[in-house]
Amino acid sequence: MMQEVFDKLRSLQDVLAKKYDIEREITEIPKALTTKTELLNRLKKTYIDRNALLDETKEKVKRFRAKLAEAEHQRELYEKQMDLIKTQREYEALDKEIKDATEKEQQLRKDILREEKEVEEFQGGLSKEESMIKVQEEELQAEQEKIKKESEAKKGLLTALKKEEDKIVPGLDKEILFKFERIIRSKAGIGIVAVRDSVCTGCHMILPSQFENEVREGERILFCPYCSRILFYSESEEEGGIFREEDSGSLADLFEDEEEETEEEEDLEDEEEEGGEEDEG
Repeated sequence: MMQEVFDKLRSLQDVLAKKYDIEREITEIPKALTTKTELLNRLKKTYIDRNALLDETKEKVKRFRAKLAEAEHQRELYEKQMDLIKTQREYEALDKEIKDATEKEQQLRKDILREEKEVEEFQGGLSKEESMIKVQEEELQAEQEKIKKESEAKKGLLTALKKEEDKIVPGLDKEILFKFERIIRSKAGIGIVAVRDSVCTGCHMILPSQFENEVREGERILFCPYCSRILFYSESEEEGGIFREEDSGSLADLFEDEEEETEEEEDLEDEEEEGGEEDEG
């Protein structure tokens, strides 16, 4: 009975792991879109700010032009009054007014040229930014369409996985199922692992002997006290420490080998003795 539960949990583990991965991907998909949206918003804000500065600069040009027209008009009036002066003092005073008006005109012309140059620079920069904004809007639209298609495809996969999940879960304890789903989310998609040689293969911690025996009996669902994963018992596949009779031979064969070695040693000793006696003769 418990083996059937373990089999179900292992099948469910695969489904849930895929399901949670896809859900995470769906959540992460819009991140690229968010970056592009933020970039577009920054470009638009910069464009709006530059437009405001452009309008301010144009207003400055208008004001300077109005002042220039006024200065030119004032200078012309002063120049006309030159024909009416009668004394040297009046001439000097009027000449000074004309010079001041002329200097003012020249300064205003310089101010106008400076501001008009800024207007040209602003307009050139805004033209480039308009092109960048257009490109970003096109890329954003393409990204939105791409994300929509990807999301729809992944939602289709989720629907299929949900159907598989619904086939597996009937008969499983709801509380166990709730815990198992949380484990899958928090443990990288692995919620049920084997115990081999007293070790949890999920966290590689050595389990208490009594606890291992309970897992081996398999009468109820047990969770690893260290990593919280569900445990089932699995025999070790390693056979390096197992004594095999066919590999080592029987005990009788072992005694026969020892007797043969003893006989060979005695024969050698007899030959050496006989050889020594012949040398003495």
